[in-house]
Amino acid sequence: MTTEEQKMTLHHDLKVLETESLDSGFHWLRLNPPSWSWQPGQFLMLRPREWSSDPFLPRPLSIADLDGEALSLFWHVVGKGTRKMTHLRSGDRVRVWGPLGRGFYFEPHMPVLLLAGGMGLAPFIGLIRHHPHPENLELIFGHREDLSSYPLAELSKRILTWSLQDRTPKDLAKLEKAMKVKIQGYSGDGRVLACGPRPFLSMVSRLSRENGARTQVCMETPMACGHGVCLGCSVPGAGGRTYQACVDGPVFSAEELALDQE
Repeated sequence: MTTEEQKMTLHHDLKVLETESLDSGFHWLRLNPPSWSWQPGQFLMLRPREWSSDPFLPRPLSIADLDGEALSLFWHVVGKGTRKMTHLRSGDRVRVWGPLGRGFYFEPHMPVLLLAGGMGLAPFIGLIRHHPHPENLELIFGHREDLSSYPLAELSKRILTWSLQDRTPKDLAKLEKAMKVKIQGYSGDGRVLACGPRPFLSMVSRLSRENGARTQVCMETPMACGHGVCLGCSVPGAGGRTYQACVDGPVFSAEELALDQE
């Protein structure tokens, strides 16, 4: 993110419009919409107004969607902060700053393969909902929890989707084979966009390099500040470089990183 873009980062106190709990600790949080322009892949930092000093730090969340009705966040309980977020109710206030980071780049006419692992589905929700040519999108979704935990049924009504549950080494081998075939198919005029846990993105990066695919990956890393100050979101770059995911990413060209060398 450039210095000029950082200056445009907006802080808001937003009101909770609605909360929704799904299976296995997955949740929706919908806030009154701020006046942001936004790219899929960008994120925000969120801190409920009621929090005191424990937890002290805000939580980074991918922007799942933003339209004239709501700023939508899809998230999973992973620790103390996200567990306390389950106590939010309609009318509560949260402090939000964003949009942060660098989002995905693609042209509407391009064939695009979306690769999502688990919560890596979140930054693709709004992209799929608002893409002007959904026939140009295809999604492979690898997941461990049951599909009822994710909004895949809604997305499947708009684009072609494939889902593979990943719980065993045999499942992982099937997922890798499916992604390899699809990445090969998009290695010409297409683009590949991926988000998910580090091992998932390492696999995507390796398969993309082997097949000459133009791929962007959205990194999921712990963050404390969202502005590149705390250095807690460092990711390894090609040629020995180090990037901060919050300001240099979280979306990178796969060639910028050294994920397939881990």
